[in-house]
Order: sequence, then structure tokens, then C-alpha cells
Amino acid sequence: MAEQLIVKNLGFIKILPSWAQELSYKYCSKTANLYLIHGNIRDFLPHKMNEGEFIFVRIQEYIAEVLFGNRDIIAFYDRSSGVSFCTKEMARDYQKAMTARFPDVDVADFVSADPEKSFFYLEKYFLMNIPEKRRIVLIIDYAETMVPSSDIARLSEEDRYCLVTLNRWSHDPIFTKGDVSVLLLTENLADLSPRLVGSPSTVKVGIPIPDQEVRQQFLEFLEKQGTLLLDRGLDCRRVAAVTSGLNLMNLNRLASESYQEDMPLSLEYIRQKKKEIIENEAAGLLEFMETNHDLSYVSGHDFVKKRFKNAARAIKQGRLDVLPMGYLIAGPVGTGKSFMVSAFAGEIGIPMVKFRNFRSKWQGVTESNLEKVLNILKAMAPVAVMIDEADAFLGDRDQEGDSGTSNRVFAQIASFMGNTEYRGKIIWFLITCRPDLIPIDLKRQGRAEEHLALFYPETEAEKIALFDTLVRKLDLSIRKFPITDVLRRFKYEFSGADLEAVLIRAKFRAAMDERSFVTREDLEEAMADFVPPAYPYEIELQNLVAVLECTSKEMVPKRFQNLDRTKLVRDIRELKSLIGERE
Repeated sequence: MAEQLIVKNLGFIKILPSWAQELSYKYCSKTANLYLIHGNIRDFLPHKMNEGEFIFVRIQEYIAEVLFGNRDIIAFYDRSSGVSFCTKEMARDYQKAMTARFPDVDVADFVSADPEKSFFYLEKYFLMNIPEKRRIVLIIDYAETMVPSSDIARLSEEDRYCLVTLNRWSHDPIFTKGDVSVLLLTENLADLSPRLVGSPSTVKVGIPIPDQEVRQQFLEFLEKQGTLLLDRGLDCRRVAAVTSGLNLMNLNRLASESYQEDMPLSLEYIRQKKKEIIENEAAGLLEFMETNHDLSYVSGHDFVKKRFKNAARAIKQGRLDVLPMGYLIAGPVGTGKSFMVSAFAGEIGIPMVKFRNFRSKWQGVTESNLEKVLNILKAMAPVAVMIDEADAFLGDRDQEGDSGTSNRVFAQIASFMGNTEYRGKIIWFLITCRPDLIPIDLKRQGRAEEHLALFYPETEAEKIALFDTLVRKLDLSIRKFPITDVLRRFKYEFSGADLEAVLIRAKFRAAMDERSFVTREDLEEAMADFVPPAYPYEIELQNLVAVLECTSKEMVPKRFQNLDRTKLVRDIRELKSLIGERE
């Protein structure tokens, strides 16, 4: 009966979304009866009835109406509403059967929000109907509130009851043979008990955020209804292309707001709203990097800039298959690593996001946060992802003291980074001044496979170029004079961050004299007063480990180019010993 309903013909299967096709096939295989439906479950679910037309329903209604045709027994449950049924007839049949069997029980207990009552009576009802060869479906929403991700010892008695009951149902041959299916709905699998998620008897089906094709079809549907206003020069195809990461509910909201305000959607408005929506969806776990500059604002580092410009050209030509999965950007503090990466994002014109702290002291929340972030990244592609201070942020496989959370998080990130399906679509940038502390698992080929390094300017020409670039970046009005004279007078090694600090001080001195321009005297006084931070061992260590990571000699400063690799490793060990760092 189920096979006949779900696979009426090939045409029906083709019009189902891929996740619904997967659920249908798994259901027809009769190998499981517990399904975990996760991901974009709070969105409109489009079902193409006729060419160019959509209906939009909640997932419970979609599964009941589209996949199962509202036949036999379809029950719903969540902690707020308790038990309900797909149709009034089903609800009446349930109440009649339960009242006849349990005449002394309060009718409210049969549909109680208390799972210990509801699950008990539902199970009795299911067992009564199995001999009648009726197909039975129970859809449980907000499943994470009943079987949360936590140690069994920390679960309440009620949650333990739910966990045991659902596990028992998933293994019960009577339920499997009797065509009883239990569907648990949750946004993040990590929010559910790992015992349930990891069980071989459960089927996991993910609902993705809509891709560009679905977004375009939805926008065309809104346009036909007359509720989509687009700025001149924009069409549905282009809007669909720039709204990656947004679901249909978000798109509907954008269209509705612009329609109510009688303001056509523009690219700038969409960009701002997309940033706002995704940051809200990510609950503060992702931050959009605003990029107002490109690689022309970067001084020196010609080899690295050349690599990035070639990568930008490949992206614009659609040759994503030749791009590295990710980059490891090393170098001592103050060399402009983060600025270089954001300039690359400005060069290629794709959004860049920065990971914020997704870790929590509460068990299970960290994994849930990470799952949410990774799902958003998949939907946003193409996107660049910056992880600053990557050595401290990512951890490794051998961390202890948090019940294995860090190990699981590390494994989850490493696995995601190594998925070649996202080559050129999700570009990783691991930024660190200590690449030696990043585990090999993350910087091997197939993950952060391109290793680039930035160093302090060495030659006079490099320092002048850096000075000119910073003057442009800071929008300084400066009286022209031979900057070489000042640089020769103050010969200490400085980073880009050091020189920027000096220029800011010079600008401050000019402002105190109520001048809008900086003079040579302002700069010399600021330079003479400036004392670079004194941590020579740390800086030298950061230089040497960056040299060791370099995959090209052209990147390495001349003073390091002829260093024997064995001596380099020995020098690094000595420096670590001097600063009291363990191997």
C-alpha cells in the first residue's frame, strides 16, 4: 500500500525534493521505522503541483499530505501542544478506541503534553491497529526537548523515559513489520542524544537550505503573484544568485517588506539584509567581514599577492576545480595577515565570514552551534571563511578535560574542510603566527593545502612602499618630503602594524596643532618617541616557523633562504626552550 501511494509513477518522484525522495525510498525499503529529519525544517516547503506553481506548508503537513496522502493514522506530538491528528476523523477514532479500552482514564490524558502519558496510550493504540494492516505515522516536533544531547546520568526521569521508549520503538520488529513509522524533527542533529543519532536502526534525512534553482523558482512565483518588486536591471535569476544562504521564508520576508514599503529590491538592500539575516540565523556565531579594499592596498608580499590574483582569476573564470581547498597564512605578528585575506575577498567579490566563538560550557551546545554554522556555510557557497588565531581556535585531537567535546569538534571541522565537494565553493583561511601549533590533520593536502607566509619589510624600497600604502589606507594628508631620510635615521625593524601606529601618532600630533596635514616634524617626533614592543625571541620563533611552513623559496626573506633545514629545526627548539615552551 505504501509503495503504491508513494511511488505512483516516476513523475511523482521527480517532482519531490531530493530529501523527500530519500525519505520515500527509505520508507518503502521497510528496513527502519525511526527517522530523524533535520536541517531547514522551519522553512516553506515547496511542492510543485503544476508548472510554476507552489504550495507552502509546514513540514508536518508536507509529510502527512504529500508523502503519505493523509491516509490511515497520522499523529503529531510536541511538548507544547501534546497529541493531535492529521484529520478530525483520526482524532475521533483515537479517542473512541482509547475511551473504550481505558474507561476510567481522563480523556485529556490521551492527548497530554506529558510524554509519559501520551507515549503510553499512543503505543497501545498503535498495537491495536497493527493487525488491521493500517499504516501508522507519528511525527514528533522539537525532539531535542525530549531526548537532548546529554549524559544519561544528567537526564531527567522523563527524558530517560523518552529515550528508552524511542529506542525500543526503533528496534521493535512488531513496529517495523506492522508499518509504524516515527519521525523526529529537529534543526540540529547535535541537539539530540548521541545514542539515538548514532544508532544503526535510525535513518537520518537532512533538509538543505534551498539552492539557487529553487530560490529562482520561488522568486518567479512571487513575481507572477505581483508581490515582488525589483530594481531596474535586476531579474529573478540575478537575485537568486546573490541570495545564497537565505531560505524561502527569508526571501518572502524581503519581498513582503519591499512590497509594503513600495520600494523595489536593490543589490545594496539585498546585501545589507542578507548580512543581517545570516548573522541572526547564526546566532552571533558568524560575522560578516566588510571589505572595502582589494589587493592593490597591500604593500609588498608580491609572491602571495600573485598567488591570490591567480586564484581570483580562476574564480571569475569559473575554474573552481583548480583552487586549493584552503590556505594557511603564517608570519609574525603585525605583518597584515588578516588584512591580506580580507583584501583577497574584496578582489574576488564573494562574501567573507569570520568564525566567532561557538564553544559553550554546556554539554552538546558546542557541537550544535558548529553544526548550525557549517550548514549555513554550505548554503552560502561560494564563501570565504577566515579563522584568525587558528592555532588557539581550532584545538587538536588530543585535548582533554571537556568530556571529549574538543576532540569531536576538531574531527567535525577537519572532516568538513576535507570534503572536496566544496572545492572552490568554501575557501578556508587559517591565519596564525604559530603554524607549528596547528595539527598536521588541518594543514595537509586536501585541507589548508596552500601554505603562504608574510614577513616584515627588509629593503628600503619595501619600507617606502609600505609607508605609501598606509598613507593611502589611513587617508592621511601629508606634506611631501624624502621619507628615505626618516627611515635611514630610525633603522630598527618594524612591522606594518608598528608603522601604522607611528602614522596614527603623527596624525594625532597634527590634530593637536589644529592642522589637517602631517609634516616631517610630526613623523620624526612620533618615530623618535615610538618604542617597539620588546619580545625578540617570540618574533624570531614566529619568523622561523613561518619559514619552515613555506612551500616556495620565493616567499622566504633572503636572510633565511640559505638556512639548512636541520639547523632551522634546531634553532626553533632552542627558541622554544628560551621562552619556556614545551615541545
